[in-house]
Amino acid sequence: MIEYIKAIFYGIIEGITEWLPISSTGHLILFERFWNFNSSPEFIDMYRVVIQFGAIFAVVLLFFKSIWPFGLSKNLKEKDIKVGAFSLKSDIFTLWFKIIVACIPTIIYAFLLDDTVSEFLSAEIGATGFKYDFLIVLSMLVIVGILFIIIENKNKNKISNVNSALEITYKQALIIGAFQLVAAMLPGTSRSGATIIGALIIGVSRAAAAEFTFYLAIPVMFGASLYKGYKFIDSGVGITNSEIIVLVIGMLVAFLVSLIVIKFLMSYIKKHDFKAFGVYRIILGAILLTYFLVSVI
Repeated sequence: MIEYIKAIFYGIIEGITEWLPISSTGHLILFERFWNFNSSPEFIDMYRVVIQFGAIFAVVLLFFKSIWPFGLSKNLKEKDIKVGAFSLKSDIFTLWFKIIVACIPTIIYAFLLDDTVSEFLSAEIGATGFKYDFLIVLSMLVIVGILFIIIENKNKNKISNVNSALEITYKQALIIGAFQLVAAMLPGTSRSGATIIGALIIGVSRAAAAEFTFYLAIPVMFGASLYKGYKFIDSGVGITNSEIIVLVIGMLVAFLVSLIVIKFLMSYIKKHDFKAFGVYRIILGAILLTYFLVSVI
C-alpha cells in the first residue's frame, strides 16, 4: 500500500512539473532522494520516463482539434487537400513537420550520447551518497530560474512577432529543438522551461511558446517512453505485479493532474509572465543546495 501511495505522489509531481517550467525530472529525482520506491534501479529509471505516458494523453485530449490533421472533405478549407471523402489540413500537417525538425537534435543525442551521459549522472560524488544528477539538478534549477527573470525583464513591453504555434518557422523550430536538447542532457533544466526560453529569445509569444512546447512533448515523450521501456525489457530485469500497478497508478494520476495544470498554465500566461516560476526555481535550488552542503560537511 505504501508503494501505491508513493505512485500517487509521483503522478502528482509528474503532472504538475512536466508542464510548468520547473523541471519534472529534477523534482522526481529530488523526490526519489527522500522517498524512493522499493524496486530495482532499472525499474526506477524506466518508471521516471514511462510515467510520462499519462501526461502525453492529457495533451492529446486537450489539443486534439489543433493537432489532428485529418477531417471531412465537406469541411474543406481553402488550403486543405481533398483525399476522397476526407481532407488533409495543410497547416496542421506542416506543423507536424516542424515538430519533427525540432525533435532532430534530441533524437541524435538519444542514440549517440544518452547511455554515456546517464552513466556519468548516476555516478556518486565521492562517498557522500549523492549522485551527480542531484548536484546538476540544484545548479540548473537556479540557472534556468535566473534566465527566466532576465529574459522576461528584457522582453517587457516587447511585441512578439509569432503569436501562434502555426506561425513558427522551420528555423525557429530547430532552434527550439536545440534548447530542448540542453534539457535532455542536464536534469533540472526542464524540457518545457528550456523550449519556452528558446522560443521567447527568438520572438515567440508566451502562449505560442507554451503551445508549441505541448505539441513537441508528444513525439519526444512518447519516443523516450518507448525507448526506456525497451531498454528495461532488454536488460532482463523482471517486473512484479505490484510494480505494474504502481506504473499504472502513476500514469493515471499524471494524466488527471496534467489536464488541470495545462489549462491553468494557458490561462495564467494570458495575464502573467514566467518570472514567478523563475523565482520558485531559485528558492528551491537554494534550499536544496544548502541541504546538500550541510550533508557533505
